[in-house]
Amino acid sequence: MQFLVKGLDGKDKGAMARRLAVREDHIKLGDKLLASGNMWYGAALLDDDNKMKGSVFIMDFPSRKELDEWLKIEPYVTGNVWKEIEIHNANVRDPIQFNKSKEFFEINK
Repeated sequence: MQFLVKGLDGKDKGAMARRLAVREDHIKLGDKLLASGNMWYGAALLDDDNKMKGSVFIMDFPSRKELDEWLKIEPYVTGNVWKEIEIHNANVRDPIQFNKSKEFFEINK
C-alpha cells in the first residue's frame, strides 16, 4: 500500500534545534527505507525564507500497521520535531517516473 505522509514541525523557538539534532538519524533511517523499497520519495517542506518546516514522503508498506511501526522509530517523531502528521492512502500512477538521473534534475532546475 502506498501512503503520502506529511509531517509539520512545531513553530516554537526550539523547533529547528530539535530538527537539526535528529536530522542525521532521520537521513540514515531514510537511506535504509530507500534501500528496502519502503520509501519512494521524500522532500523537506520549506517556508517563505527557505527554512525547513516539515517533510513529505511517498511510502510503500504492506499495510498501515507497518507504516505505523516506522513512525514509532522515525527520529522526527521520537525527537518531537513533527507536531502535526497527516497520512493519506495514495496510488502513485507511475513510480518508475522517479528513476531519473541526477543530470536530469540538474539540467531542469
